[in-house]
Order: sequence, then structure tokens, then C-alpha cells
Amino acid sequence: MGMVMEFIKIERLGTIGAIRFDNYARRNALSRALIAELVAALEELANEDIRAVILRSAMKHPVWSAGHDVAELPEAGRDPLPFDDSLEKLLRAVRNFRAPVIAMLDGSAWGGACDLTMACDIVTGDEDAAFAITPVKLGLPYNASGIQHFLARLPLNIVNEMFFTATPIDASRAASLGILNMLAPRAELEEKTYAMARLIATRSPQAISAYKAQAQALTDASPLTPREFERLQSIRRNVYLGSDYAEGIRAFIEKRPPVFSQSQS
Repeated sequence: MGMVMEFIKIERLGTIGAIRFDNYARRNALSRALIAELVAALEELANEDIRAVILRSAMKHPVWSAGHDVAELPEAGRDPLPFDDSLEKLLRAVRNFRAPVIAMLDGSAWGGACDLTMACDIVTGDEDAAFAITPVKLGLPYNASGIQHFLARLPLNIVNEMFFTATPIDASRAASLGILNMLAPRAELEEKTYAMARLIATRSPQAISAYKAQAQALTDASPLTPREFERLQSIRRNVYLGSDYAEGIRAFIEKRPPVFSQSQS
């Protein structure tokens, strides 16, 4: 018997599993509690003959997920995205799941939820799908593994634009850039996404699992010396210990635009 789920719903259709966000009071924010349920659901499905998982919303809503629950981020003086952060655990669970994980978007994905879609193997969406990565709105230094998720899917100039501006990329442009594997009309999104999952389920699960592991290892194979890793960590540390991150979190809590400091050399 699995844990009782308060913020998500799990469905099984033969060898296809579906996990639905269902916490619209918080715009499906990726809180620790919701993420714990998502990870538990993936672990549960991993023990069954599930050959594709669809990550989706429970009902049509403008926001698919508002991303990392900002209320749970540290106010200052601590790395907001350490290796053991709940969002990082979720991203690894999705990437390590042996079968393909398909994100089906019928609304916008913000911040950490945008990263979550990049960690999925396939992304489908309708006209309301949109993607925005927003750490610069909070003065938050994003981590290297998260940036790598974007660089594995998109050209550097597009990733630069997304991280520099925090402006959403709409469905049409997302399809042209390759963020969306499939852009479907609203009325057809569910049918077409599930049809893709059913097709995947007819293929060899062992071969797919082997391919997925190798593809991720190859796209992640970016040599980084210990010295360079330490330098990047120092750069991030200077930001989350600095004034911009503290101001970004305060501004979010106070529901006002942040006023960031001058750039430091």
C-alpha cells in the first residue's frame, strides 16, 4: 500500500502511469510535501510494469506549476539549491526513472517547474503551454546541474535569453525551438500524448531503459576540473550570501518588485 496522496493523483492505464498535480490553492507549487509525493509515486510505479509515465495537471489551469515554493527557500546566507534540496531530488528521480517520463503541459511552467520539464524525456503541450526560468527575478544563483538540463536541450543563446530575461517562451516558439516535442490543439493534447505513451509501451522496455541511461550520461559528459568546480561554487556562494538574493526573497514575500544592487566586479 502506497502513501496517501494529498497533492497529487496517480493513475494507471495498463502499462502507462500518469501523475497529476492537484494543489491549485498553491498553483501546484513544488513544495517539499508535493515533491515527496511525486518522488514516492515514481518509486511506486518503478516497481510495476510501467513503460511510460505522464506528468500532468489534474485539471486545465493557466498555471501548470508555479515552480519551487519560494516560501520554502532560505532567506539569505544559505545555498538555496544544494544537492539534497527537495527539487534536486525530484529532478534526479525523473531522470533516473527507468522508463520515459513525458511532461504534458496545458499551462505555464515557472522556475523549478520549467527545469522539471527539461529533465523529462519528452514534452508535449497545447496552445497554453509556456516556459519561464526565473531565478534572476529572485537574485538566486542557479546551480550547474540545472543549467545543464537546459544546455542539453537548447542552443546556448536561447538558454542565455531564458536565464537573462525570465520571460516566458510561448507554445508556438517552444515548438519551433524543440522544447515541445509536440504542439497539439487543446482538445487533442491528452489523446495525442497518451497515444505516444501507448506506442512507447509497445517497444522494448529494456532497450529503452538502456538508451535513456546512455543518452543522459553522454549529454552530461562535460569535463570539469576540481579547481573549476570550486570556482563556480565560489561564484554562486557570493550571490546567495549577497544583497541581491536577500532583496529578491524579501520583495517576493512583501509582494513588490525587487530593487537589485549595482553589478559587482
